[in-house]
Amino acid sequence: MGKFNKLASALLTGAAVLTLAGTAPGAAWAAGKIVISNWDGYMPADMLERFTAETGIEAELAVHATNEEIMGKVVAGKGKGYDVLFVSSPFVEALKNLGLVAELDHAKIPNMKNLYPEAMKLEYDPGNTVSVPYAWGTTGLCYRADLVSGTPDSWMDLLKPADALKGKVTMLSTDRWLMAAAFLAEGKSVNSTDDADLAAAKDLLIAAKKDLLAYDDTTFYAKLVSGEASLVQAWDGWCNYGIAENADIKYVIPQEGSDLWVDTMVVTAASENKDAAMKFIDFILQADNGAWVPANILYKVPNKAAMEALDPALLTQFPNLAMSPEDLLKQEQLRDLGQGQKAFSKTVTEILASN
Repeated sequence: MGKFNKLASALLTGAAVLTLAGTAPGAAWAAGKIVISNWDGYMPADMLERFTAETGIEAELAVHATNEEIMGKVVAGKGKGYDVLFVSSPFVEALKNLGLVAELDHAKIPNMKNLYPEAMKLEYDPGNTVSVPYAWGTTGLCYRADLVSGTPDSWMDLLKPADALKGKVTMLSTDRWLMAAAFLAEGKSVNSTDDADLAAAKDLLIAAKKDLLAYDDTTFYAKLVSGEASLVQAWDGWCNYGIAENADIKYVIPQEGSDLWVDTMVVTAASENKDAAMKFIDFILQADNGAWVPANILYKVPNKAAMEALDPALLTQFPNLAMSPEDLLKQEQLRDLGQGQKAFSKTVTEILASN
């Protein structure tokens, strides 16, 4: 869920590509600058400048809008031209299977000590052999407590809403999360590619369309703030953007559970500056750099030192920020669908195209 948000817009205005000259000891890195591809606004605007000032390593930022966009570029070019990629966990697995990411030398990333122990036990990359988690969270129900009767506690509250909520609910259209709502509601895995599971999810989601206000991946929290919507499917951090504007907005994980999404950092196998790339990841893992994420874009991070440095008032205002790593890992982790992706994508296309 690495996307730009208006809460950080004052800090995160900058060109899509930012090149920063090195300072001493820049001569130590004469092999050249590193190129980082990240979502817009997913790190401080001055991050690369501070990295260069501390290390002397030149850095350039290239922005990608989606995982699919950067995946396409990296696969087409065999990773050449990039050193560090920010991608979500299923794409780590896909890139690893294609031989496009490098194994990490943990001795060169000493700030990995700042991570929670649970952050080293993620199923898509046990032991963080090729990736380092940057941010993590859940997907659930975001709602106006003053407009909804009781507390919604099931995915069925979204998929089969009460009469008072019909036409006042939105769902995410991004394929993994659209399908996850139906899978979880029916007690299935969020990573299922079973034909029967896909068919059942398709039927449920097509039937649910008649009661939707909209599919909305970017402005759903604004719809809650305005009162146009009363209940939406939301990533936890994005629900927080609504909470920041209206204290009646709440977030809940349904009783059937959620997915655990993780955004990560990887070093490309094609990188000619792997030591410098790992030095950048180590810089990101400094406690103050990690704390910028929850403090400014309201996402949890797997950086224990960073989370412990937060103002307690932030956790009070945004309770889902205080969710423990132990509880996060109780949710099902999103995985690469492999050969099952084709049937999965076909099902989503049919759902979105249905009347």
